[in-house]
Amino acid sequence: MSTKELTGRKFFLIIASFFGVIITVNVFMAYQAVSTFPGLVTSNSYVASQTFNDERAAQLALGWDVKGVVADGVLTLSIVDSDANPVPVAKLDAILGRATHVSEDTTPAFEFDGTAYVAAVDLAPGNWNLRMIAIAQDGTQFRQRVVIQFQE
Repeated sequence: MSTKELTGRKFFLIIASFFGVIITVNVFMAYQAVSTFPGLVTSNSYVASQTFNDERAAQLALGWDVKGVVADGVLTLSIVDSDANPVPVAKLDAILGRATHVSEDTTPAFEFDGTAYVAAVDLAPGNWNLRMIAIAQDGTQFRQRVVIQFQE
């Protein structure tokens, strides 16, 4: 059985290869994290903070409760008032997507069926967020992120 001598050059190549692999993987993972997660909620947080309390108070005064459920390829968004009556809104905008990236974001085409808002969706199992903005009949803006967990 022959044994090869461990020279300084071989040792250097082994150590350089080891750290080269680690650095390459770290750079790749950092790039993926930064490139797939937008991380931006508002473009100017100071400006958004100036009206936050007033908007929050107006939204709470509506007394709405919002829930989202997916079943049989249909997303049902229930918006009810404090008396549990369905709320027909003046306008509803929503983006359905993952919390960690925007590549699967979609805009559901909601229709009010008299009790809730429904839209056909094609989702993979997992956690989804519905970022919605609803305008009440009186013009009050209602914003909410509705967490939806979907299992097939």
